[in-house]
Amino acid sequence: MTRAVLIGPPGSGKSTLGRLLAERLGVAFRDTDADVEAVAGKPVSDIFVEDGEARFRELEHEAVRRALAEHDGILSLGGGAVLHEETQALLAGHHVVYLQVGLADAVQRVGLAAARPLLVLNPRSQLKKLMEERRPVYERLAAVTVVTDKREPEELADEIVKGLPA
Repeated sequence: MTRAVLIGPPGSGKSTLGRLLAERLGVAFRDTDADVEAVAGKPVSDIFVEDGEARFRELEHEAVRRALAEHDGILSLGGGAVLHEETQALLAGHHVVYLQVGLADAVQRVGLAAARPLLVLNPRSQLKKLMEERRPVYERLAAVTVVTDKREPEELADEIVKGLPA
């Protein structure tokens, strides 16, 4: 069973923290966005443009389903993966960690020129809207919420490791 599943919006630190946690625990790290890219043979941003968001969400759900069944380390989900109702159901019984981040920190970490398909027009406004819409889902699914603003990854990793089930 997966040790911990990291959820949160873009810029919350899922990839950075996931790698650090995996290293500390001596387990593997897996990112479902990377799984989707491997299956599709192209970057997430290209999938959105060429195939559409609906196709991306199908690939993403399948990547999450497979990873939860196969992976016993730290798993990072794409920011919108939790919007899929079946994915929400699959997360039941897993140790889900919501990485909460404020808009200012998320903007700083993501960089608004980055290839983020859902942030193309007015990125700051889009990110704020996306974060507000998803927050209730993240909160409902989380066993633990960790606020990442103005904190170093090492400090956050310590907090998460202490809260992991034995």
